[in-house]
Amino acid sequence: MASLMDDLVQVLESENEEYEKLAELSKEKKQVIIDANVPALEKIVDLEQDVTSKIQNLDNYRLKVMRDMAVVLNKKEKDFTLDTVIEMLDGQPKEQERLQNVKKRLKTTLAEVRKINEQNQTLLNQALDMVEFDLTLFRSMRTAPETANYDRNAYNTGDILGGGGFDAKQ
Repeated sequence: MASLMDDLVQVLESENEEYEKLAELSKEKKQVIIDANVPALEKIVDLEQDVTSKIQNLDNYRLKVMRDMAVVLNKKEKDFTLDTVIEMLDGQPKEQERLQNVKKRLKTTLAEVRKINEQNQTLLNQALDMVEFDLTLFRSMRTAPETANYDRNAYNTGDILGGGGFDAKQ
């Protein structure tokens, strides 16, 4: 069981390190989004994918360790959580504190990543809105509205605004 406990703490610490890397990349991405530097954004996204892949592998390993601990302790897997393990360590304050500390650090790091990602999402939405505005503006500049110019027989001549001169006889 001690070996499983060490594995659990180690994998949680490794996950925290990877999430810290992800937070740093997200901070860099924030400035890249502001600068509208698409090539740099592509590089950061690639690096984020690498870190996310490592996090996924660590998460799978953590789940395996938790399953193994549940089997050893004869507990139901679905009810066996990190908080359950912490509660079970009442008789081992050193291990309990170690696990609580890594849980707290991980929770803090995840909150930071979430906050930065929300800011980046807002920036990206604003950038998309600006691009849409610019596209709409360019489209409207290319197509001028049709005017209501009629000839003597009351037919619309279909002149485009600015396409002809002003008729002073009317």
